[in-house]
Amino acid sequence: MENTPKTDIGKILKSQKEFFSEHRTKNVDFRLQQLKKLKSAILKYEAKITGALWNDLHKSPEEVYLTEISIVLQEINSHIKHLKKWAKPQRVATPVHLLPSKSRIIYEPLGVALIISPWNYPFQLLMNPLIGAVSAGCCAVLKPSPYTPETARVMEEMIAETFPSNYIGIVQGNREVNKILLEQRFDLIFFTGSPDLAKKVMKAASEHLTPVVLELGGKSPCIIDKEANIDIAAKRVAWGKTVNSGQTCIAPDYLFIHHSVKDLFVEKYKKAVVDMFGNDCKQSRFYPRIVNVKAMERLKKLLLDGNIVFGGEFDENERYMAPTLIDGVKPEYPVMQEEIFGPILPVMTFDDISQVIDYVNSHEKPLAFYYFGNSKKSKDILFKTTSGGGCINDTLMHITNHNLPFGGIGNSGTGKYHGKESFLAFSNKRAIVNSPVWFDMTLKYAPFKHFNKIKKII
Repeated sequence: MENTPKTDIGKILKSQKEFFSEHRTKNVDFRLQQLKKLKSAILKYEAKITGALWNDLHKSPEEVYLTEISIVLQEINSHIKHLKKWAKPQRVATPVHLLPSKSRIIYEPLGVALIISPWNYPFQLLMNPLIGAVSAGCCAVLKPSPYTPETARVMEEMIAETFPSNYIGIVQGNREVNKILLEQRFDLIFFTGSPDLAKKVMKAASEHLTPVVLELGGKSPCIIDKEANIDIAAKRVAWGKTVNSGQTCIAPDYLFIHHSVKDLFVEKYKKAVVDMFGNDCKQSRFYPRIVNVKAMERLKKLLLDGNIVFGGEFDENERYMAPTLIDGVKPEYPVMQEEIFGPILPVMTFDDISQVIDYVNSHEKPLAFYYFGNSKKSKDILFKTTSGGGCINDTLMHITNHNLPFGGIGNSGTGKYHGKESFLAFSNKRAIVNSPVWFDMTLKYAPFKHFNKIKKII
């Protein structure tokens, strides 16, 4: 993937600022038209997108549709349906001391946004933020990951055919291009990636006091309690851990299993994997691959500690790693020190749920949180912990509801998006008080006559 020259980046940004200053993007009908154009383009390019994701990550057409294309199409449909309502100025109550003035909130676009996306869901995680930018009335510069080059090229072709670059532009390249982009002054930076890279993004943004939305990751816990339905739990955890071969920011990162159900869970997990992919996952067209050799090397090192009770096979040439369970894991092992981002699942056991709560709360706040057990206990566990989002008796599914805000907390991110939250992420909520001239409250002016009366009404 060739780097977009710095001069080209400068031209795109300059032209977008000029186009935004014409105020055309603020027109709601204009935004709706662009959303519909984007939807038509995605439908037109669906086969190319699917083929590119097969080449980059060995994702089956079915998985591409379920985890990438359908989520984006649902998001667009939601914005088309609700945008006029979201964008409408909102009347708010006016306190008595401001009467007869009126108060309202105006939603206006922030301006020119930079959207940097990762490689694990390269289509969804670039297009979903773009929908929010278009919906809010922003211009946008898009930067896909170079680690999934086929998908990046298809998206560049689709965007270039659909939008002029002075409205929606796309640039390509490695971290040198990211560095150039982050030196520019944008009105918002929307970044999806690792916490380490997010620190660099935030530091660069601080030079211009640019607001940021950071969608990151972390070690999302998955708790299997003694009351859990083990058949269902094993099936849903195995699914959540093998989607995209575990390269999912909200994948279950480690298991805490009640000691009384651990052996049964392990057996059911093995069965669930076989049911999905057969006895040899490597031969299944439904099982994706690790993104590159560097990621394979990192994952291989995580297999060195603990006892592999299932899986553990890999093929570097094919970038294949089998779904793997590691038992006998201790908190100090490397597999528990970093986000795994692969199909490896470390297992720890507990006797009392308070042990799990203490462990989770002593580490960085996770992006997702999964609990399998009864609903009464789940309420207490949610009350005593925190996370960006999560599921009870399921995994991943909270991301599929565009009516729910998606995002992290603390080390797992800042800011939310999806649905209306995407519209808000790219908007400025502008507070306006409209005061009439036929009445003027003299009490507010010096020398503050009748001050005791003022104190009674404010």
